[in-house]
Amino acid sequence: MSAVITIIGRPNVGKSTLFNALTDSRDALVADLPGLTRDRQYGEITVDNITATLVDTGGMLGDEGELTELMDEQIMQAVEEADLLLFVVSAKDGLLGDDEAILDRVRAYDKPLWLLANKAEGKDPDMALAEFYQLGLDTLYPLSTAHRRGITELKKNLAEFFKDHQQPDIESQDFGPKLAVIGRPNVGKSTLVNRLLGENRVLAYDLPGTTRDSIQLPLVWEDDHYTLIDTAGVRRRARVGEGVEKFSIIKTIDAIKQAQVCLLLIDATENITDQDLHLIGLAVYHAKPVLLVINKWDHLSEEHKQQVKSRLNHKLQAFQWLPRVYTSALHGSGLRHVMERVALLLERANTELTANQLTNVLNEAYKAHQPPLVQGLSSQLKYAHPGGHHPMRIIIHGKRVDKLPDAYKRYLENTFREAFDLKGIPLVLNFKAGRNPFAHKNKNKSEFPSRRRKNKH
Repeated sequence: MSAVITIIGRPNVGKSTLFNALTDSRDALVADLPGLTRDRQYGEITVDNITATLVDTGGMLGDEGELTELMDEQIMQAVEEADLLLFVVSAKDGLLGDDEAILDRVRAYDKPLWLLANKAEGKDPDMALAEFYQLGLDTLYPLSTAHRRGITELKKNLAEFFKDHQQPDIESQDFGPKLAVIGRPNVGKSTLVNRLLGENRVLAYDLPGTTRDSIQLPLVWEDDHYTLIDTAGVRRRARVGEGVEKFSIIKTIDAIKQAQVCLLLIDATENITDQDLHLIGLAVYHAKPVLLVINKWDHLSEEHKQQVKSRLNHKLQAFQWLPRVYTSALHGSGLRHVMERVALLLERANTELTANQLTNVLNEAYKAHQPPLVQGLSSQLKYAHPGGHHPMRIIIHGKRVDKLPDAYKRYLENTFREAFDLKGIPLVLNFKAGRNPFAHKNKNKSEFPSRRRKNKH
């Protein structure tokens, strides 16, 4: 599992700007999960070919009472899951009481912690850090995230941290394709896993190589071998139903990355939520085949079932290409349909396509619906060829393909998916055109040097 870096600090010290600078983005991988993780954003940072998960938390205050219980729980869970904490303060404001109170709270977790004095533009680096040395931290950096100063130096040191703290991969016994069971708390993930494995089995197959609370379990279904990844953590049957599940996006991201297929459970007795949509977006972002498992279906009347299907059709307009299965994990109904769909997704994900097949579909799609003109010129699509599997890639060559609108790219994606019966399989379209060799010249900006204190002990 990749390292986890969590950004903490008071409101308005520049945490989100730092997040965007480190992830080279303007948005989070998972942004604003209503009612659950609205105070955490997730992205990926890649330095020297090492990828880590970056978490941006909501603004912390020194007084816990000023935070809602939910907000505080989410922020502190992100701290608990971190391998490194980036503590952002304001060089402009100086050291405040809330900074010290926040530091006192997170020190109890005994995590590596770097202090980043942001908004240090126009200040001598030593002066920007002077007030913060009294906190007794060993690693301090002056930054100006708004001006992207100090970011390159910070990334270099993050690369060194990754190399020094990277845990070697532990090989786990691989029983077959990995199926990640994901979803919000209390939608029936563990119940589904229990039913698939067998009602009377003691679920104690915690295999080596699993991380945090995700558990890998061997499954044999009609002579086919699979590995289930249960993100809720499988419990003995006597404990199923006790307490409230803890929802960790970190565990979910890791499970999605490992999986060949994602089983995303949705509770049919509740309206589909924005959290469900964001989890679908996570799996699609990582280009994984997804099966939507609508659980607790047997509890509904026929009228209620039609209402649920109507709501799903409305909410899932952007994901109509994802297959759905209706089940009741508690009663075991629909499980055969689930596993049949899984087998079909695995087969489709390995579909071999030729350049001739792809180019023919591309030409027909282009004739049927041409892209809009941009400044009086049209984009031209010439030919396509396969670019690999897992995820399935299609390389499209043409002229002015950088001008293609997103809507037209989605049209091409849906056309390829329909032509080759790839329902449930994410497609990654890469567009190739002639490039301006002078387009990517950048001038190096001056950087603040880092300031490290030598540990006297």
